[in-house]
Amino acid sequence: MNIPFLASAGFGLNLNLFETNVLNWAVVVFGLYKFLPGFLGKMLEKRREGILLELKDAENRLKTASDALAKAQADLSLAQEKANQIKADSLKRSEAIKLDSEKKAIEEMARIKQSAISDESTEASKAISQLRKEAVELAIKKALDSLPNRLDQTTQENLVTQSINNIEIN
Repeated sequence: MNIPFLASAGFGLNLNLFETNVLNWAVVVFGLYKFLPGFLGKMLEKRREGILLELKDAENRLKTASDALAKAQADLSLAQEKANQIKADSLKRSEAIKLDSEKKAIEEMARIKQSAISDESTEASKAISQLRKEAVELAIKKALDSLPNRLDQTTQENLVTQSINNIEIN
C-alpha cells in the first residue's frame, strides 16, 4: 500500500504492517511498558535503599567524628589549662628556689664573715697571750738575773723566812 502521489516526491508512507515492523515495535513497547517498571523499579528501589543506607551510615560517621572532635577539643582545652597551671607552678617554684638560694648564700656569707672575725679574735687573743707569756718570762729572767746582785745574805734569809711564815698561815 504505497501512496502514489508521495512516491514520486521521494517520500512515502508504507502501511504494510509486516514490512514496517510495527507489530514488533508494539510488542517491544508493550513488553517494556508491562515488565520494565517492575524490573527497573525493583532495581531502582534497591539502589535507592542502598544510597539511603549509605547516607545514614555517612551521617552516623559524621556524628561520630563530630563527637570525637568535640571531645578532642575539650581534651585539648584541659591539656592547655593543665600546661598553663604547670608553667605557673614551675615559675613559682623556681622563684621560691631562687629566693631560698639567695637567703642561704647570704646566711653562709654571714657565717663565713663571723667565722673570720672569730678566727681573727682567737688569733689576736693567742698572740696577746703569747706576748704576755714572753713578757712575763722576760721579766722573771730579768728579775732573776738582777736579784742576786740586789739581795745580800741577810735579805735572802728574811725573804725565805717570811715566805715560810706566809705558807704556814694559809
